[in-house]
Amino acid sequence: MNTIRTLALLVGCAAAAACSSANLPESQKLSPGKVGEIASRIEVQYPNLSLDQRDEVLRVVVRSLDEMVFVEGGTFEMGDFGWKCDFDPAEVCTWPCGVPEDNVCNITMMGDAPLHTVELSSYHLAAKKTTLGDFELYRSAHGQPPVRGEQRKRERLKHLFDPLNPAPVKEWQEAKDYCQWVGKLSGYPVDLPSEAQWEYAARNRGQKVLYPTDDGSLKLGVNYAKRSGKILPERVDAYPPNPLGLYSMSGIATEMVNDWYSKAYFQSSPIKDPQGPEAGATKVARGTNSIETPWLSANTVIRRSRPLDVDEHLFTESFRCAVRRSEPL
Repeated sequence: MNTIRTLALLVGCAAAAACSSANLPESQKLSPGKVGEIASRIEVQYPNLSLDQRDEVLRVVVRSLDEMVFVEGGTFEMGDFGWKCDFDPAEVCTWPCGVPEDNVCNITMMGDAPLHTVELSSYHLAAKKTTLGDFELYRSAHGQPPVRGEQRKRERLKHLFDPLNPAPVKEWQEAKDYCQWVGKLSGYPVDLPSEAQWEYAARNRGQKVLYPTDDGSLKLGVNYAKRSGKILPERVDAYPPNPLGLYSMSGIATEMVNDWYSKAYFQSSPIKDPQGPEAGATKVARGTNSIETPWLSANTVIRRSRPLDVDEHLFTESFRCAVRRSEPL
């Protein structure tokens, strides 16, 4: 590392000229000084990584923040708001879609999502699920082997390991650790989103939207993955985003969130910024994956109970990160 670059990192690129000399990545949201501060943290945290590896970590952290979508907070009725009983998933309509409000059917059958009022502060949510490529870089920086390394050389399985596919999850903790790693290096409060934050964003700031697609409908192969009946990961930005700019809030892989799961939690949930039960045996996952029946499971309100650890990294389970900050980056 040359002297100019070193000085730029140590002073946090206080001057634009220094940042230019340091050859740091440009950011859509962060000042050159802030990017320099992140670069300095990475150098301190990973002195044994090569310069190229540290530069790649820096690019991942900066891109992670650039791709955060600011979600303005508000009050909404969280939970199963109901939908007309006989519906076409491809239909675009506004709730209650031409039927009396008191004549809608439950969207889910589990009975664990009763309507309740929630007030959320503003926050940021990643536009895309965390990618396999970014997750692999994180693992490599911490001396961990590639995900499912023994399968990498099989020709028929190569499609599973596209770097832009969602990061597969084995343990809930590794998803949380990844988000907090981005937070530690960036200096922002990055974590998994709460369940309420996930649903509010999937429903375009709490609107009564059945599917979290570009228009609330489900059109296979157009705004949602074609049904394959088998594990078929696709790139995180394969389909159009919802109106907030969030890609595949449902589909490709379910998403782990921060909350413990409790079937009865919604009945006692606090109104302001709920964080889930204080303890539990399983965690909440939201959305759906590539092997489930989408018109039944791809909706915005279905809740899932997921174990903290499974046998291997599952391509049907992933996550996205959030920044718990009420002001724009």
